[in-house]
Amino acid sequence: MNLYYVYILQCSDGLTYTGMTNNISRRIEEHQRGLNKSCFTYKRRPVKLVFHQEFNDVEQAIFFEKRIKNWSGRKKLALANGDIDLLKLLAQCRNETHARNNAQEVGLDSARPDSKDKA
Repeated sequence: MNLYYVYILQCSDGLTYTGMTNNISRRIEEHQRGLNKSCFTYKRRPVKLVFHQEFNDVEQAIFFEKRIKNWSGRKKLALANGDIDLLKLLAQCRNETHARNNAQEVGLDSARPDSKDKA
């Protein structure tokens, strides 16, 4: 059975890098040695592995990597640290135009658009 890994590295400048591989020890070593000058981590070495998740289905690994790749560094580190409360907080939409935020401003925070008052 083939195994696939989605991993998060913390770079020396504090930024994070997310990747996927079928051989995590080899891939981390490649990042550390700087074999590819065009790689994001090349000028940010040394790197530290802060998270990895194992998958036995490559499609699931690809899906998970794509899902977390665009997360903020803070959110990735919350995942790496197992801080579920912070992860939930960082996952909330903070967009000013988000319906939940606007509902609170106009006093509709507990109302639903499809709910009707019952007498």
